[in-house]
Amino acid sequence: MKWNEFSEWGRKVADWAQDYHLTVGDRPVRAQTEPGDVLNALPVLPPEAPESMDNIFRDFEDIVMPGITHWQHPRFFAYFAANASAPSVLAEFLTSALAPQCMLWQTSPAATEMETRMMDWLRQSLDLPDGFAGVIQDSASSATLAAVLTMREKSLDWQGNQQGLFSQKPLRIYCSSEVHTSIDRAIWVAGIGQQNLIRVPIKGDWRGMDPVALEEAIEADLAAGLQPAGVILCVGGTGTGATDPISDCLDVAEKYGLYSHVDAAWAGSAMICPEYRHYWPGIERADSIVFNPHKWLGVQFDCSAHFLKAPDDLVRTLAIQPEYLKTHGKDGIINYSEWSVPLGRRFRALKIWFVLRTYGLEGLRNRLRDHINWSNDLHDKLAKTPDFEIVTPPMWSLWSFRYTPEGASDLDDLNLRLVNAINDDGRIYLTQTRVDGDLVIRFQAGQFETTKDDVMMAHDVITEIAKGLS
Repeated sequence: MKWNEFSEWGRKVADWAQDYHLTVGDRPVRAQTEPGDVLNALPVLPPEAPESMDNIFRDFEDIVMPGITHWQHPRFFAYFAANASAPSVLAEFLTSALAPQCMLWQTSPAATEMETRMMDWLRQSLDLPDGFAGVIQDSASSATLAAVLTMREKSLDWQGNQQGLFSQKPLRIYCSSEVHTSIDRAIWVAGIGQQNLIRVPIKGDWRGMDPVALEEAIEADLAAGLQPAGVILCVGGTGTGATDPISDCLDVAEKYGLYSHVDAAWAGSAMICPEYRHYWPGIERADSIVFNPHKWLGVQFDCSAHFLKAPDDLVRTLAIQPEYLKTHGKDGIINYSEWSVPLGRRFRALKIWFVLRTYGLEGLRNRLRDHINWSNDLHDKLAKTPDFEIVTPPMWSLWSFRYTPEGASDLDDLNLRLVNAINDDGRIYLTQTRVDGDLVIRFQAGQFETTKDDVMMAHDVITEIAKGLS
């Protein structure tokens, strides 16, 4: 294709995208293909000769689309939504067309300076103190890895990168049993080792870390000659929305001089609403905080907001400045590649700018409030339905339940069959988790275009299919 042909196909693709988003609710939510269907439909050998865009796009519709799970479906109630609002898609279109590599200020000043301003807009929207600075990471996993590396370096007096870990005391990182598996991966990649990730017991309806048990674990490690390095706290965990008592846990972290990181990948978006900030009291005392605008604010994946009380600690951990990456003759610039593990960086700030200006904070707040209220309405209705048990209460728009008909002998198997049957049906999409060893089914509302009717329809689907299993 030549660039003088691009606009024609650009219009066709834009029309297709608009129609897709307007009609996606008519499709099954989860892909209905079997393993290997898409692979076997693709030629084994690459093409030797050019092909027309007409043929390519027809194959896109015939081969690719049947194998897509529709994350933009209004009845996507699984995992956490990865939203793509219309202004965000347009911003990504422009970013794709410009195709800048934004690793340094000089490689695209607009990208760097817009990132600085957008992260400050997001900081203000969460009511974090002025002292926090932010960087856009690709995902919360990368932000957590950056935090763990900083924990490692600070606890080793900044010698870990140079000397390695082989002659050091074993480092210990503390978290609850409810954190995301990205914490485990960060521990692996940082060289700290799985056995040095200490799972602190949880308690209470929020399934949060017990601060007393946290301090006991730290004291035990100090007595054993080990090196406590950091605490990772959770706000809105993936399984059940588990949330640690932030202020009490930070009291312990500060007492022992430990670096603290708060993973609020999903629920952090809700903190644009003042009425939900009681879930993270004392957050201004954390060293590192992450949340994903791509989960609930309509900013297309990938876009993770990472806030730092002392960004110099992160830069000291990650920055490498060979001559070819230096910008000479300019003062007061930021090179965000020094704030993240990858050197290469996309222009992610543009889509934040588009979304915040299109909807405004109040428009986004109202969407989140609707999702939470509708999810709670569904919770209340299912709680009154015979043969169903609420297992964990609503945390924002997330809660879990279990099908418990009288006489059922293997409830784990029954509930697994139920969630699989629901997803095969296609009208809604749910996922499962485990709570205290029992398999339960999660419900979470957060897709950008969902309606109350979409949410309440889930009750009909769940009960209808459950009755069929009985």
